[in-house]
Amino acid sequence: MKNLRMVLEYDGTAYHGWQRQADLATVQQVVEEKIALMTREKVTLIGSGRTDAGVHALYQVANFRTGTRISEKDLLRGLNSLLPADIAVKEITEVTDDFHAQFSARSKTYEYRIFNGPTRPALARNQVWFVFGPLDLAAMEEAAAGLRGVHDFSSFCAAGHESKSMIREIYDCGFERRGDGFIRFFIEANGFLKYMVRNIIGTLVEVGKGKRTPQDFLAIMEARDRRKAGVTAPPRGLFLVDVKY
Repeated sequence: MKNLRMVLEYDGTAYHGWQRQADLATVQQVVEEKIALMTREKVTLIGSGRTDAGVHALYQVANFRTGTRISEKDLLRGLNSLLPADIAVKEITEVTDDFHAQFSARSKTYEYRIFNGPTRPALARNQVWFVFGPLDLAAMEEAAAGLRGVHDFSSFCAAGHESKSMIREIYDCGFERRGDGFIRFFIEANGFLKYMVRNIIGTLVEVGKGKRTPQDFLAIMEARDRRKAGVTAPPRGLFLVDVKY
C-alpha cells in the first residue's frame, strides 16, 4: 500500500462542505467515488480540514492509501477527466507512511473576499460578500491587529462546535484593498474553530461601518462570548488558500 498526497481546488457553491454526509453532495464523497472508479478500491480521503457548505478551496490537501499500480501522473489525468468542472486535482505525489493531511499540518491560511461598491457584482456573486456602503479599512486593520498571537476565540466560534479547546494562535493576518472594489482579508493560524473566520469577518465589517470601534472588537474577543460578536459572514467569500507542513 502506498500513501498518496493530493492537492485540490474546488468551487464549493454546489456542495455541502468537504466532509462526507449521508444523502448530501460533498467534495470528499465525489472525489472518493472517482478514485474508486479508477482504482477499483474503496478509499478514505483524509482532508487537511473541513470546509463548510459553500466555502471554496484553492489549496486543499488530502491523502489516501491505495494498492493501485496506476502511476500518479495517470491517476491525476484520469481523475480530472472524471471529476465535475468545479473540482480539480492539481497534484498527486507519493509520501511517507506517516504523512497525515490533517495531523501533519502546521498551519492553514484562509482568505475572505469582500466586494465593496455601489452595485453588486454579477460574475463574482458566488465568490464574494457584497457589502454596500463605505468601509473604514484603517479601523478594520487596527482591530484585526489584535488577533495576532495566542488567544481564546470563544467569541468567534459557532454553537455546536466539537473543539476541546478554544485556544488558537494567529501567525499573521491583514487586509488588501484593490482599486476595483475588492477587499481581501487573509489569516494564517495553527488551527481554526467552526465559523471562526466568518464570525471574525462579520464583526470586522461592523467595525468598518462604524457600528463598533477597534477597542470594541478587542473587548469582544476578551469576553469569550459569541453573543457579543457580530454577524456570521456568508460562506461564499471564504477560501482555503494554503496548508503548510
